[in-house]
Amino acid sequence: MEERYVDQFLSRPVETVTPSTPLAEAAAALIEHDIGALVVVNEMNQFVGLLTATDFVALAKEEAPAAEATVAEWMRTDVITTTRQTPISDVADTMIEHLIHHVPVVDGEEVVGIITTLDLTASIS
Repeated sequence: MEERYVDQFLSRPVETVTPSTPLAEAAAALIEHDIGALVVVNEMNQFVGLLTATDFVALAKEEAPAAEATVAEWMRTDVITTTRQTPISDVADTMIEHLIHHVPVVDGEEVVGIITTLDLTASIS
């Protein structure tokens, strides 16, 4: 079987926010774009974190955020990333091993896309 790579299946463009984005605005973006994660980038479009729908569920369980809460307060920074040249099977194994649904795709520090569980489904269909 011919090896397939992340670049063939990644979702792009990726929806991004900055750490200073209000949390309510980030929630609205998830709903508006019908997505499960927002990639967090700095002013130079460099990857700095990820904010997922799961994070919002945890947030709802923990406490009501302050009206002025920002993405920086709730984003994940210990995020596994991949590159376009990574075999899709390696990313699938990583997602299963770490129980994650979204893996940002980077080129250096720049975000070029995201691989999701839906993208993995497309890779086997």
